[in-house]
Amino acid sequence: MKPTNNHINYIELKATNLEATKTFYSNAFGWQFTDYGDSYIAFESSGLDGGFEKTNQPIVNGALVVLYHNDLESIKSKLIQLGATISVDIFSFPGGKRFQFLDPSGNELAIWSE
Repeated sequence: MKPTNNHINYIELKATNLEATKTFYSNAFGWQFTDYGDSYIAFESSGLDGGFEKTNQPIVNGALVVLYHNDLESIKSKLIQLGATISVDIFSFPGGKRFQFLDPSGNELAIWSE
């Protein structure tokens, strides 16, 4: 299915041990995983694709909701005009690029594009 602008497309969680996380979710729910180096695993077969990012920090709020938009620059400008704060500027990753922002209440979300 082709991603749709402004829809939740992906969810990203934190994990302190990626191997234990893969074992847990694959055994508990049948999720399938793809490794992307030592610090990231993506999952599918869960209803909504997502991933786990390795962290050594205590996990306070481990979920990052990721939306899709085909024009990162335009949606970034629109969000800034509406009062969002860019917390992580646009960067590339295998498969695309993204940025993260804080909404007016301080919730952090991300937007990605191919």
